Amino acid sequence: MSAPTAPAPQIGWDDFAAVDIRVGTVVRAEPYPEARKPAIRLWIDFGPGIGERHSSAQITRHYDPAALVGRQVLGVVNFPARQIGKVMSEVLVLGLPDADGEVVLIGPDSPVPNGGRMF
Repeated sequence: MSAPTAPAPQIGWDDFAAVDIRVGTVVRAEPYPEARKPAIRLWIDFGPGIGERHSSAQITRHYDPAALVGRQVLGVVNFPARQIGKVMSEVLVLGLPDADGEVVLIGPDSPVPNGGRMF
């Protein structure tokens, strides 16, 4: 079990509003065996205006690629793209650590339109 951490320093509304967190639907997922740590490549549709974005996520402990297709997830869409091995990751998919520190994805518990912004 991971140890609890203290809260981060307080921020203002403008700081929070600068982080663009949107909902998208996984339209394709496949194993990414070339990654240093086991990962899954994701193609996520964030709807009109943002479109499809790619990501690499270390989520193999709890997820099978085929089961991810159709699932809605939250992601930060305004971070700069980052090269992860041979993959250019364009979105940071959000999750929380389980008791062993493995990522559990977060998303809506009912379907919502792709591209909706978290607030």
